[in-house]
Amino acid sequence: MTPLADYPFEIRPLSPAEGGGYLISYPDFAECIADGETVEDAIANGRDALQATIAALQAKQLPVPAPNSGGVASGKFVARVPKTVHAQLATRARAEGVSLNALVLAFIAQGLGRAEGSAKR
Repeated sequence: MTPLADYPFEIRPLSPAEGGGYLISYPDFAECIADGETVEDAIANGRDALQATIAALQAKQLPVPAPNSGGVASGKFVARVPKTVHAQLATRARAEGVSLNALVLAFIAQGLGRAEGSAKR
């Protein structure tokens, strides 16, 4: 079994409206988050949550992502956009004779290509 310490994590402060403290998440496990009053508490609670998440995946005989793998991606996600943006995308897709999904995928791929090009400079 991979040591829990090998899994990267992200910590961010929670706003007072969110209850304060800190939130920890693991990029390799979209479903694994925890919080704590301090950074140290969040890390300790996060490790407990990570251990429980891995145990649940193993119990269900589901794959456990390797550290730094980005998780098990399904290829599907939902994004909320303003109605005006949705309407513009739908109009553009019809004009180009493609599906809305194909148009958005093309835009995402173009944006990622630009971002990778900038990062290599």
